[in-house]
Amino acid sequence: MNAIQKIEREQMRIDLPKFNSGDTIKVHLRIIEGEKERIQIFQGAVIRISNGTTDATFTVRKTSDGVGVERVFPMHSPSIERIEVVQEGRVRRSRLYYLRNLKGKAARIKPKNRW
Repeated sequence: MNAIQKIEREQMRIDLPKFNSGDTIKVHLRIIEGEKERIQIFQGAVIRISNGTTDATFTVRKTSDGVGVERVFPMHSPSIERIEVVQEGRVRRSRLYYLRNLKGKAARIKPKNRW
């Protein structure tokens, strides 16, 4: 293992849960405003996961007041307090960009059946 891989391994977070595309998650973000610090929750469906070492990212999409909002989060960011998996979704693709064109009930993702 070379020096770069060793440094990257130290920066990676191992406390994050496993989630896939189509899952509904809550991302608890640490927001700093001046001297105050608070936690803001961003809940939505995971439409993309980009794997990698320290540059891994995931994209979460939610609908807020009828407007679609997407946000890209670095997987190993220190500003992420924690991630909760609310519901696992049943999808056939890893990139769910088609959700951008759907509205209302058509934009829902079916839950994964656990028998």
